[in-house]
Order: sequence, then structure tokens, then C-alpha cells
Amino acid sequence: MRDPRYDLLFEPLKIGPVTAKNRFFQVPHCNGMGHAMPLAHAAMREVKAEGGWAVVSTEECEIHPSGDLTPYVEARLWDDRDIPALALMCDKVHAHGALAALELTHNGPTASNLYSREVLIAPSAQPTKYGYPHQARAMTLHDIREYRRWHREAALRGKRAGMDIIYVYAAHDLSLAMHFLQRRRNQRSDDYGGPLENRVRLLREVLQDTKDAVGDRCAVALRFAVEEGLGPGGVELAEAKDIVGMLAELPDLWDVNLAAWYNDSVPSRFAAEGAQEPFIAFVKKTTAKPVVGVGRFTSPDTMVSQLRRGVLDLIGCARPSIADPFLPRKIEQGRVDDIRECIGCNVCVSGDMTISPIRCTQNPSMGEEWRKSWHPEHIAPKRTAARVLVVGGGPAGLEAARALGQRGYDVSLAEARKELGGRVTREARLPGLAEWARVRDWRVGQIHKLANVSVYLDSMLSAQDVLDFGAEHVVLATGCHWRRDGHGRSHGFDIPGFADGARIHTPDDLMDGRIPEGRVVVYDDDGYYHASVAAELLRLRGCEVIHLTPEDSLAPWTLNTLDYRHVRKRMAELGIEALVSHDIVGYDGSTLTVEDVWTHQRRELACDAVVTATARLPDDALYQSLLQREAEWADAGIRTLRCIGDAEAPGLIAHAVYAGHRYARELEEPASGEVPFKRHFHGDNAADPLRKYGNRLQNTD
Repeated sequence: MRDPRYDLLFEPLKIGPVTAKNRFFQVPHCNGMGHAMPLAHAAMREVKAEGGWAVVSTEECEIHPSGDLTPYVEARLWDDRDIPALALMCDKVHAHGALAALELTHNGPTASNLYSREVLIAPSAQPTKYGYPHQARAMTLHDIREYRRWHREAALRGKRAGMDIIYVYAAHDLSLAMHFLQRRRNQRSDDYGGPLENRVRLLREVLQDTKDAVGDRCAVALRFAVEEGLGPGGVELAEAKDIVGMLAELPDLWDVNLAAWYNDSVPSRFAAEGAQEPFIAFVKKTTAKPVVGVGRFTSPDTMVSQLRRGVLDLIGCARPSIADPFLPRKIEQGRVDDIRECIGCNVCVSGDMTISPIRCTQNPSMGEEWRKSWHPEHIAPKRTAARVLVVGGGPAGLEAARALGQRGYDVSLAEARKELGGRVTREARLPGLAEWARVRDWRVGQIHKLANVSVYLDSMLSAQDVLDFGAEHVVLATGCHWRRDGHGRSHGFDIPGFADGARIHTPDDLMDGRIPEGRVVVYDDDGYYHASVAAELLRLRGCEVIHLTPEDSLAPWTLNTLDYRHVRKRMAELGIEALVSHDIVGYDGSTLTVEDVWTHQRRELACDAVVTATARLPDDALYQSLLQREAEWADAGIRTLRCIGDAEAPGLIAHAVYAGHRYARELEEPASGEVPFKRHFHGDNAADPLRKYGNRLQNTD
């Protein structure tokens, strides 16, 4: 039964000509599938609608080839041929009583046109944002009229596809409507440039065009960034207040946030839940129209507080809706403890950044709804009465035990340490990573509800123990450990002085409380978060720290998770010296010899200790021992033995969770073929599920 404190979250709300059934709004978010994988995209959005979200939005949707975002895979409405893919999504979303929303955009100088090869356009002549070696030309008045036409026609196509809400996009530094607002991008001297009233003109016109075109049936939303954090060159809060005042009652809905994306979807390491409130709270005081905003909301108490205090009318979520598509349903059913809370790691963002289907650390079914038919809440029951032994209680083992228990298997989970969680528990004690413990906490909480799953702590098992246990299926999730010899991407051999050096430390040492003192070099040949978190920990403990990497930038993979700028800022604030494009040649215990990777010039650094984040080795000794005794398996009753997660191949926590979930899903199930998932095949054939949507092209408005 629902807690009455949360009733407000389930009150319907009128948005222009449509009504949201509750206050849960999945705001637009990228997913790496878009126009290229419409079946997967529609299935992913459908699960959100099934999970209780009142509004389910697309990602950015390109309106014209001159705003081509290649290589990024977003939605498209270049012409009528793009309607069927979005019509499919609308039908899937509507089947569960939710509204479908479409975020239209033309990215101007932040597009690429690598596929279309059209000339980029912008308010004024300028370079492209993302480093492509070509520039955008200044738009003429004819171009502005054409842009307005493209947007209007895309809105009509969205209406024909079945969309209920059509967005005008002026956020994240990713749309022409916003670029005209920005002084740094708009240096025009005509009626579209100069004073704020002129720079707002195009946004006002596009809003009015959209309302005139589709406002009879569709609500028109304005997604607007109220602060860019760039000073006078960007949209500032004071100016944003004037803009909201000018346009207050024109949209049917205000969707407000921060720009750019790295300031909007800030990783949990650098921002807490609800961090945008100080910037967006003014909007609802300025307009009578509904307001939606985001803040990585996972707590229903925080959500209700936002509504009661007049900060928001609708709870906007992207990342929390990815981590748990059934978040609204669980609150409605009084199952708050079952919410799979977002940890703010932004692995979801990395899908878009790497042009690959979305994934999630907490929710291993994300992105697999269509191609593997995985559902975040449902799983096939067990095939037999077999017993399963899971060795290792880290992220892979916990997820395997939980999902196997959900299937109904008799599961025993043995963990060598005195606490569950493995690397998650250890890493969550490092600076900024506390919320990552949710990976452990949710799984432990679910396991405790399963009478068929037994947990044994402080239980280091030998090969003989496993053979004597009597389980038909054994899965080993025994984790990994960091190397201290220097092996990594840049070194295929030991770094002289590392392997036996008493002053060489690894992230494992830091997590075990062995903290060096004095002047410490953190050597990053990993490229993700480990080294910068280690550097922060050491600096907070009073060490003088140099963050050294062979790469040309610190922690380069964090660009994919929106951490990078925050990492650099944090390092600067703490006084941590960055030394990039340098590799280590050797270490004698007091002097570190480093070499510029380009000039090969060497220098020496006084160094009391080195913390090395290079590569990890699987802790697979138990697996190897059991493989050597395979002849004994049958007598012991063992039918299958698997090694998963970091014990098989170290990776992200997301990889480990996925490995555990996949093992549980596939145990005793028939093989699905050489390619273990469905693929999109586009073509003019009767079997194409999109074919039936072709008649939408003939419909009139």
C-alpha cells in the first residue's frame, strides 16, 4: 500500500491540451540507439511507461540534415520516412497510459554534418564546438526562415507519429535556439542579435510556430538552461530570469536545467541529489505554467519536498529512470525499499559518448529490453531443482545470487571477507564514491527477502570445499587485484624498481588503509576514476601529490562519463600537480625517473612513494584449481563451472553486475545461437516490424 505522504506524486496534472497521469516525467535522454536501432529504442522507452512514468521522452531529435550529429546516434525527423520509428515508440508508450514527448533540435555549430556533408550554420560565423576542422557560416534571414520551417514541419511529423508533447530545445549548448541567446555565439547586429530582447526573438518565434502547428492536440514544452557557469559569455542566472519573464506563459511546460551536459548530469562524486534547486527555483515563481526539473532524484521524500515547496510541479528524471524504470510503480505500491537507486556514475552517458547502446551499472537489463528480451523486474523461473554455489560476494556474485534467487534456485553465497560488496564496499569508502555503495545495498536488501538464498561470510573456500559442497552449478566471482609491477597499457614488462619496491602502492593498499606519506606520485595508466580518487585521498591526508600519466590528458576516459572537467577542477582546487604525456622509466625508492612520451627527454622527481593504477589481475586461483580437477566434477555432482566478472576479466562495476545477471538469466536455458541477441535489419521486407507504420506517411494533419 502506498504511503499517504507520497499521494501528491500521483496527482494528475494538465499540460496544455494533455494530462499527465502523475508527477513522474522521464525527461529526454540519449541512449546510443536512436534512429539506428528503433526497435531497441522503442522497447527501452516502453519499459519506462510500464514502470509508471507519466511522460516518456525521446532523446534529441534532428530536424534537418544540416544539423546532422554523426557519429552520435540520436533520433531523426529529417523527412516523412523517419516517422515510423517514432510512431512505434509512441504506440509502445501509449499502451501503458503514458504520454510520449519529442525533443526537436537543430544543433547548429555543435553539430558535425559528417554524414550529410551540409555546411554548418550558426547565429554568427564560428568554429565548430567539438573540434572538427571546419566552421559554421552565419545564418542569413532566409536561413532563419528556413530553420523555422524545418522545425515546424518536424513538429507536424511528430504529431503524426503520435507524440503528445513537442519540445522546443534551448539547453545544454546544443541547439540553435540557445545559441541565439548566447553572446559568445550571437554577434549579429540585426533584429536577432545585440540586446536580450533581440536574442530571444528566434526562440519566441519557434515557440509560437510550434504552438500554431501542433498546439491543438500536443503540448509545447520549452527546455531551457538557466545557467551555463561561463560568466558573461554564457547564459547567466540573472539573464535567464529575464528570459523566463519574457516567455513565461508562452510554453505549456517549462523544463529547466543547467548547461552544459556536464553541469546538468553531474556525477554523484561532485554533486548531491537536488543540486540544481538553487538555480531553477525561481522559474515556478515566474510562470503559471507547470515546471519540470531534474536533480538525480531517487528519494520520494525529496520529490514530495520539491512539489510542496513550490520548486517543481513534475519530478524530472533521466538517470534514475534508467537505474529503475519501475521507480514510480514501486513508490505507488509501497515498495520504496525495492527502488534500484541511481548511483550517479554516468556509465549510462558513456553509451552516447561511445556511440553504443545504453548501459547502467545498477540496471543490467537497460539496453537489453528488445535485443535480449530482458525485463528489469521479471525473469524466467528455474528449469530444475538444481543447487547453485556462488563464490564471491562482490557486484558480480551479489547480482548472480539475487537473480538466481529470484528465479527460484536454491542458492548459497560464500564470501571470503567479513562483509559483502567486494570492490564496491571498498571503493565506496574513497572520496566522493559513497553513493556507489547502493550497488551493494540494493542487492543485499533483495537477497535478504529471499528464503532460498543463504549467505556465508568469512568463508574462504578451497577447491576441495567446492567439490564437497554438493552444488550442481558453481559460479566463481572472486574478483581481482591491482598490479604493482607497472604492467598496463604503456608497459608490457615490469617498470624497474616497481615489482619488489616497498614504496610502491596500489589502490588496494589505499583501500586497506596503507597510506604513504610525503611526496607521492600517482601513476595513472588506467584512464578512468581510480587514479584521481587516489590522488584526492592522498592530498586530503596531507601528502604532496603529482598526478602523472602517459596520456595527453588526465583521466581521459572520464570524458565519457562527464567527470573530466570536474576532476580537473578538483585537482586544481586541492593543489595536485598534473604531469601529462610523461611515462615512468624507473624508481629507486627516492627518485622517480620520468620521460616525455614525445621528446623522450628525461627528468628526475623526488618521490617518497608511488601509487600505481595500471592494470588488474583476476583472482582466479580457485577457478584454475577446479579446472585441473575436472575429472572429479561428476562424482561431486558438479554439472557446470563458470568464472565471471572481474575474476574472468577485470572491468567496470557495470561489467561485473552485467556478468552476474547474464549468468543467472542463462543458467540451464537453451543457447540462443552464435549471436546471443537480436539485431536490427533494415530493408523492404514484410517481416520488418516497422513496415506496418508506413501508412502514417499518408496521414494528413
